[in-house]
Amino acid sequence: MLIDKECVACIINQSVKVANAIGAQKSVKEKLFSEVTQMSKSFSFSNNPPEIAADVYERMAEIANKTDLYDEIKELSTQKAEALVPALKEKLKYSSEKLLTATKIAVAGNVIDLAAAVEFDLEEELVKVFDTEFAHNDFEVMQGELAQAKTILVIGDNVGEHIFDYLFIEILQELYPNAEYSYMVRGNPIINDVTMKEAKEAGFDKLCNLVDSGVNTPGFTYSRANETAQKLFDSVDVVISKGMGNYECLSESKCENIFFLLKVKCDVVANSLGKTIGDIICKKKEC
Repeated sequence: MLIDKECVACIINQSVKVANAIGAQKSVKEKLFSEVTQMSKSFSFSNNPPEIAADVYERMAEIANKTDLYDEIKELSTQKAEALVPALKEKLKYSSEKLLTATKIAVAGNVIDLAAAVEFDLEEELVKVFDTEFAHNDFEVMQGELAQAKTILVIGDNVGEHIFDYLFIEILQELYPNAEYSYMVRGNPIINDVTMKEAKEAGFDKLCNLVDSGVNTPGFTYSRANETAQKLFDSVDVVISKGMGNYECLSESKCENIFFLLKVKCDVVANSLGKTIGDIICKKKEC
């Protein structure tokens, strides 16, 4: 999915979000906004939004002299998500449709997105998601393919959301114990996306095969991935792609075994999917 004119304004606005997040002084705030605005004049419309964002965030990190721009906010997101886990485990315990419940939980966690134009409340989403139908519903197709799969890859998205991904994989392992599971994360800090640091802290290295993709984009950009990640992506039976960034990167992929799980949070993605902001999606990639 290539960038749209709306994406340019959204990416410029990221400089304001970053400045507010790090409590930047006025001079730094102005520098961030000025630099990103200048960069926007040369954005290539042959790239997808995550590819553009990678360069922008690298430059903002240099200006702010901060490797992980959202490190403190990511910690808070994790704590908030972890506080909700006991109630979610209780719901899963008594659910008659565990996979559907776990999938809804995983999608609800996708609202923790600091790059989105529209923000949602996590606790509110978890209350209503179980009574919300998928606007694009390939859940039964996904369920059937998961039941047959020997190897399953979940590509993570945001920190906080990854706590719910952990629950999702636990349920997958319970329902389909003969499959091998992998969880893939970003190669370095970018926006509030999950990296090896947060994944290891959550215990993914003990839960399943934890993979550093090597990408510096807020989405799995195959051409920027390391050899290990590329080989895994090419070989698995089923790929579960979490969030808008991964959708933006993989919607044009030649692979046909990808299922997109996300909450629609911007008009550009909404238009791409033929849906509206706020919709939840379980979609198999079209051939």
